[in-house]
Amino acid sequence: MDVVLRLASAARLPQRARAASMRQVSDADATDATLIERVAGRDRDAFEELYRRYARAVLGLALRRLGDRGRAEDATQEAFAAVWRSAGSFDRTRGGGAPWLYAVARNAIVDGLRRRPDPTVAEPPEIPSKGPDPGASAEAAWIAWRVHRALATLPEHERQLIELAYFSGLSQSEVASFLRIPLGTVKTRTRAALARLADELEGEV
Repeated sequence: MDVVLRLASAARLPQRARAASMRQVSDADATDATLIERVAGRDRDAFEELYRRYARAVLGLALRRLGDRGRAEDATQEAFAAVWRSAGSFDRTRGGGAPWLYAVARNAIVDGLRRRPDPTVAEPPEIPSKGPDPGASAEAAWIAWRVHRALATLPEHERQLIELAYFSGLSQSEVASFLRIPLGTVKTRTRAALARLADELEGEV
């Protein structure tokens, strides 16, 4: 009897391996909305697939917001923790999974920045600086502020494209995959967004 049980158990092992393999394929083919709904049911495999798909883009967004690799990596972990906690609030009738995930991640990064502002840095000794002169630094800060303010005037669907493409470092094809929209739509919206930005910036001169 023991021999039969051992043989039956051994026979089930390949079946389990095949089931695990099929589950991985299923996860890879699942839509973002389906994965988020599974995460709401505390499906860790679905969560890992979402992380695999979007960790790079979320890290790029955090780097753009925080400017420090270590803090950005911490913020990325917090962002996905927020996705895990908030998955139950997702409603596919109100939009796609990727934009929802992007919004949750961005809010988590901003909240983390408010809770942990940039650390105070001690004043350096008064020695000649080898870096850019203060005038150049002030000019760069002024330009960055103008661009940030101009971005705020864009419609949400255009601002997402600019942030993902120019601040997260994604190609247009990757942006299309991230937002689950056609590549042609990404190109059209990007051109429109850049034209709006140019008009906005030109009007400030």
